[in-house]
Amino acid sequence: MPVNSLSDPTVQQLTAEGQLLEIVEGEVDGVPMRLWKNAPPSLRSVFEMSRAHGDKEFIVYEDDRWTFERHHRAVCALADWLVEDANVRKGDRVAVAMRNYPEWSVAFWAGVVAGAIVVPLNSWWTGEELAYGLTDSGTKVFIADIERWERVSSHREDLKLEHVVIARSHAPDGTISLEALLDRDIDSLPDVELGGDDEVTIFYTSGTTGNPKGALGTQRNVCTNLFNLMYAGLSRGVGAAAKSERADAPRPTQLLSVPFFHVTGCHSTLIPALAFGSKLVLMYRWDAERALELIERERVTSFGGVPTMVWQVLESPDFAKRDTSSVQGIGYGGAPAPPELVRRIKEHFPTVSPGNGYGMTETSSLAVGNGGADYLRKPESVGRPAPVNDVMIADELGNEVAIGELGEVCMRGPNVVKGYWNKPEATAETFREGWLNSGDIGRVDEEGFLYIVDRAKDMVIRGGENVYCVEIETVLYEHPDVSEAAVIGIPHRVLGEEVAAVVKRVPGSTVTQDDLKDHVSQRLAAFKVPVRIEIRDEELPRNAAGKILKRELKDVFA
Repeated sequence: MPVNSLSDPTVQQLTAEGQLLEIVEGEVDGVPMRLWKNAPPSLRSVFEMSRAHGDKEFIVYEDDRWTFERHHRAVCALADWLVEDANVRKGDRVAVAMRNYPEWSVAFWAGVVAGAIVVPLNSWWTGEELAYGLTDSGTKVFIADIERWERVSSHREDLKLEHVVIARSHAPDGTISLEALLDRDIDSLPDVELGGDDEVTIFYTSGTTGNPKGALGTQRNVCTNLFNLMYAGLSRGVGAAAKSERADAPRPTQLLSVPFFHVTGCHSTLIPALAFGSKLVLMYRWDAERALELIERERVTSFGGVPTMVWQVLESPDFAKRDTSSVQGIGYGGAPAPPELVRRIKEHFPTVSPGNGYGMTETSSLAVGNGGADYLRKPESVGRPAPVNDVMIADELGNEVAIGELGEVCMRGPNVVKGYWNKPEATAETFREGWLNSGDIGRVDEEGFLYIVDRAKDMVIRGGENVYCVEIETVLYEHPDVSEAAVIGIPHRVLGEEVAAVVKRVPGSTVTQDDLKDHVSQRLAAFKVPVRIEIRDEELPRNAAGKILKRELKDVFA
């Protein structure tokens, strides 16, 4: 039977009839599944409620401070232009590509309330990659900062853009100034009716081969994630909730350390902040020392991102110099989190309970979570599914395997996207009979906790033996002189592949390759010990989602 969390007494209490998190049986695209009864019907309804937060600060970027009221009026003005002047109709695509500016949020929400499908494009992409995203999605209106536009503008004749809007800069010929559009005195939203089955986002996945695929999300998908996050917070127990309600507790304030164009930044940070009235602190680019400065200045109550970012904050030479007493929560996901990270967090933040999450672009962010006492008890696990999600571990034929056995992680629930934009073959391969085939290798234990072992295509096969990289990476992270680690396979004439690793050592360390080999050999079988380890002082290459680019690291050993 697929694994879920419904047998847990806490889950039963939180999701019972009459509760805010009540779950009901329903059907999506002909597939029976559980739904959050009280989830908002659309993101438009979420936005409409945000104005009640009034003059509270919503977004802080450098010295620029946006209240909820200012943000609401800006969204109204841009949405009005989209519908009345740009002739955007329900289902038309509006793409956004810029840094994590406040205007990114304005562009996103304006597209949403106008009924468009919003296409957040990777701001790290080259001009050719941006052109691909605009062409593949069939974008009608492109909203960008000047840096992104300069990258792609040479491709304009090949694109079918009807309008280009430029933020935070002069508007070159043939484009429109976003600031001019926001200066208009518009105080109401366009009249567009939206429902749960309406498509609302296309997020491009990083992919391992070929061009990126656009994951097509619905209003229900994203609103389900909002309630999955709410459940994750409430299920951590009364203690955590009571702490946030102290009279002297700082206002809920989150430091955003990942891009808005990733589902973690958008679905699990921007949207909840707007929905729950939190303050969101943006950064020009990620930097651990700047993060600590902002944590102190803005009284940040939660931060995270991918595990590496948390490591960098903990190991920063500025950590002891900054006041981090406001921090109440640390959450991360998007990459394997070594159990050693939990111990180090507790050393630096004794009263904070860290949380780990698992999900994908295709699950609209969070599907499985681990936090509170469960995480301290099982730090190797990413947790149990949200109450509306099921997890199944399948073999190569799609059959469910026994508890404890390895297989592909498959997920089902109302947060799983419809498929890939204009890619029916890829959709059919990944989405089967209501199940999302993740491509991740994992197992579940007798309590229903999920353990991610590795990516299916990231496995080293050494002389016929399957070596799961994350197991070795976990051991490397346990060494006190290692702050980043990536294990990869390198070609071998006889064995097919051998295990190699690239690590970043902590500042001031003199650890050697032999030291690390000896460290691994004391914990794992000999065939799992890397035959070569490159030690670096600089960070390992990562994509926009914060995941280490192992393909680039393989060139190190060429």
